[in-house]
Amino acid sequence: MFSAVGFFHGRGAAGPPRLCGVPLILAIESSCDETAVAIVRGEPGCAAAVLASVVASQIELHREFGGVVPELASRNHSLHLRALVEQALREAAVTVGAIDAFAATTGPGLASSLLIGSTAAKALACATRRPFLGINHLEGHLLSPFVGETQVPPHVALIVSGGHTLLLDVSGAGTYQKLGGTRDDAAGEAFDKVGKMLGLPYPGGPEIERRARDGNPTAYALPRSMLHDAHLDFSFSGLKTAVLYTLQREAGQVSVADVAASFQQAVIEILVGKTLKAAQRSGRRKVALSGGVSLNQALRGAFAQACAGAGLELLLAAPWLCTDNAAMIGFAALLRHIAGESSPLDGDIHPHLPLV
Repeated sequence: MFSAVGFFHGRGAAGPPRLCGVPLILAIESSCDETAVAIVRGEPGCAAAVLASVVASQIELHREFGGVVPELASRNHSLHLRALVEQALREAAVTVGAIDAFAATTGPGLASSLLIGSTAAKALACATRRPFLGINHLEGHLLSPFVGETQVPPHVALIVSGGHTLLLDVSGAGTYQKLGGTRDDAAGEAFDKVGKMLGLPYPGGPEIERRARDGNPTAYALPRSMLHDAHLDFSFSGLKTAVLYTLQREAGQVSVADVAASFQQAVIEILVGKTLKAAQRSGRRKVALSGGVSLNQALRGAFAQACAGAGLELLLAAPWLCTDNAAMIGFAALLRHIAGESSPLDGDIHPHLPLV
């Protein structure tokens, strides 16, 4: 169990809020099954720096169940969090009393997991008399291609992860307009479910990408749901069902590599097509791609080719910033801290928190 009192034992008393110097943010991410802590430093007009970013993954723990078990996830957040905070402080070569503000993901995510990180960050903020910032997990992903900067230029953003597929018009940090979202399964969720249909290990996304390299993306005619509709929403449920029917029809004669490649290609065409349509309508000349699914190399390659053909600049999050991490939460918190924002210590978590 994380204890702010125990944490400060032997480390000296916390001082009053700092009024000068380059801000230091300690951020915690615990929205699902990754426990992460990061320390970020930056100021207006200068590049932000990630001084430390540590993650304790739970993939192996949940793999035998074929998905995340909330109770196991929250238990392991409690087990690993203190050690990760101490490790981050050591790597950043700072003391907890030097931190200017503490941040944590407060939604969306699993309630039992969000509570662990949020409570710990609030306890540290209270004990040190520093501000607390509750950060939207999706904003962390949204801003991840810009970690290292303190300015976020206007652009069209696609967040594509296990739980979310969201298309946004971004005027700057904190100013977002939703253009489209998923009406059913998120793209990452569809990857995992199709992976399970194919008998692949959890998580299914990386396994489908690996198998697809040896497959024929035109082997099976799968639907591109709502690709040519006027709206910018997504739907992957019909595609997932089409894969199921294909497997039933082939009755054991199916090529896993070909199904994986055909499914992946359908998802890619939907994501790229909708995003470029959004850029054309909004007049934005930059496109940013983030979230765990954006690690997919075929997706990155398709976006690079499509954006180059359309004269658009493609902005990609570094691979280590695509999956859940605290550096992106710390960066989002840093921009809000610089803008003079903070969150109340009695604020609640929001498991279904929308970004806009």
